[in-house]
Amino acid sequence: MKKNWLLGTALVALGIASAEAADAPASVIAHYGLEQAATPVSERSGWRKPKRILVLSGIPGIVEQLQPVAPGVEIVVASREEIAKQAASADVAIGFCTPELVAAGKQLRWIQLVTAGVENCVAIPGVRERDILVTNMQRIGGPIIAEHVMGMVLTFTRGIDVYLAAQPRGEWRRSTPPGRMSVVDGKTMLVVGLGGIGSEVAKRAHALGMKVTATRASGRTGPEFVSYVGLPDELLKLASEADFVVNTAPLTPQTTGIFDAAFFAKMKPSAYFINVARGRSVVTAALVDALNNKKIAGAGLDVTDPEPLPPDHPLWKAPNVIITPHVANDSDLGFEAQLKVVQENLRRYLAGERMLSVVDVTKGY
Repeated sequence: MKKNWLLGTALVALGIASAEAADAPASVIAHYGLEQAATPVSERSGWRKPKRILVLSGIPGIVEQLQPVAPGVEIVVASREEIAKQAASADVAIGFCTPELVAAGKQLRWIQLVTAGVENCVAIPGVRERDILVTNMQRIGGPIIAEHVMGMVLTFTRGIDVYLAAQPRGEWRRSTPPGRMSVVDGKTMLVVGLGGIGSEVAKRAHALGMKVTATRASGRTGPEFVSYVGLPDELLKLASEADFVVNTAPLTPQTTGIFDAAFFAKMKPSAYFINVARGRSVVTAALVDALNNKKIAGAGLDVTDPEPLPPDHPLWKAPNVIITPHVANDSDLGFEAQLKVVQENLRRYLAGERMLSVVDVTKGY
């Protein structure tokens, strides 16, 4: 199947009609709900067909995957240490966005990231000043991260973490852990940031019988399985009604530190906070205080501030905390979906078509 798909994309790059070429990218777009830009990339100021593409080293098989899509285009692999030397004549960069890259890449017109997070990239002044196109992997990791969220939710509600802790001691205790062994059916989940990841979380929570509310900065519209979509200024009110609060919002100046002492004071003492977005959205000291003083029931954290979390940090010893080391997007699916998005975006860029997953640099996501 992979060979057939590669052959198809190569034929498209050569201008030969191929049903196979359309099927695989289309399936990725449909499956993940990827968004296309409103206008073709050829209408952007300074667009031209690239002659040299700089690719971050360490991305498995990427040159072999991209070269058939871009015949005649030079594809150069470089480490982060080699950026300054290799970027000078590059038109496109895939896999990284650093101040060194932007400073050295005077001809750079497009940066394709292979992750969803873009806050460090859009913070580079040259990206906005030079109107460099940035695309990312928004929505690709949504289903995987959503499963991680639900794993944390069910671990808390079924007391699995408590029983796991007793297992090495050989303790067979049928007593119910305090505040645990509850059901999620009928509970309320607030999803903060109803984007690609948030929508996938909401879908799974709804399927388990939960009432789902959400906030989003772009407006009040949402899928039918979300009962209410509020604006960011409704966060505290909605948090006070929720049994679970899940942060899936991108890190922007507006979302930095929004989960502070005032926020945790509004949550129910029986409610749980789960963060799979960015650690800096949380005021960590306020979270530690809320946990230690039982202002909230617990927290599931795949991201923290600082990160990595130092061994002596008080979060490690706070009660009812599940900490995973920024692995919510890891899975057995490998890198195939990301590669298909990169391939399709490269094909579109060469053809001057509408790009996928374009980042709004002014908004920061």
